[in-house]
Amino acid sequence: MKNLKYLSVLFLSLLMVTACEEDDHEFGAIITPTSVGVNAEIIGLDADNPYGNGDGFVSFTATADNALAYQFEFGDGNSTTNSSGIYTHRYTQVGVNSYTVIVSAVGTAGVLSSTTFDVEVFSSFQDAEAETFLAGANEGDSKTWVWASDIDLFVGLGPVTDDYGNGEFAYEGWWNTIQANDAEKSCMYTNEFVFTKTDNGMTFEQTEGPAFVPGAYADIIGVTGDTCHDETVATTMFGVKNVSFSPSTSKAALEGSYNDAPYRQTTFKISDGGFMGWYVGDVEYDIISITANTLHVRCIQEGGGFAWYARYKSE
Repeated sequence: MKNLKYLSVLFLSLLMVTACEEDDHEFGAIITPTSVGVNAEIIGLDADNPYGNGDGFVSFTATADNALAYQFEFGDGNSTTNSSGIYTHRYTQVGVNSYTVIVSAVGTAGVLSSTTFDVEVFSSFQDAEAETFLAGANEGDSKTWVWASDIDLFVGLGPVTDDYGNGEFAYEGWWNTIQANDAEKSCMYTNEFVFTKTDNGMTFEQTEGPAFVPGAYADIIGVTGDTCHDETVATTMFGVKNVSFSPSTSKAALEGSYNDAPYRQTTFKISDGGFMGWYVGDVEYDIISITANTLHVRCIQEGGGFAWYARYKSE
């Protein structure tokens, strides 16, 4: 049996209280979570692999008394919140790297009890060619990408797990209605996305807005759909963010094809909720195909339900 590494942290750390209360509202008793504990299991760890097997997965289990939810900050620019306290996160920076993790138990009125600890994890996945295509080969290189709106089918819609026999996981009728320079989407054609090679990875920045919100997602967040919105709606649009790469896991990426060619089976994720112009929540991008001048990706809308396709070109 493999020896699994458990990091147990059992203490009450910095207490942060957030209270926003109008004069005529009361929260009732504010109960602070106590006895915050976290187990961090590095998947694939054994005597021969002290930092894991290279997949980069770490399973976190948080517990606390009087907790309504748990916030995880993983130390690599990614974070999540859930009610169970159980989450598996994938670290993707190549090599053995140490990350400072903050786990907070959330109580009534948003009061937090937090604990901080380090995990050291090995990740071996790399797609150097895709990284070079996106940003360049050398530290400091950068490349600007824009919508390939001058070609037909530069954006499209599909189901998450069904392909309807065409292997492309897209709704053929809907896909084929999007033609070059589609007028409805003209508000987003000013978008610019900059990828930059750094000494330890890659960054992303959207330098020109706005964000297009399709109707299927606009209905969920309660805004007008099939039009552009600024950062008051797409609050994670701007700022320098990190880019991480991992093997694709979606059914479309593993089984699908486009123009009779298989997907690349590489996924990239932009930290802190970053996205490439088409706002459907916090997503990962499966690379369908990429060259020095073209990028074709697929993402699954946050919460599932739809998959979206997009094409970009470099300037």
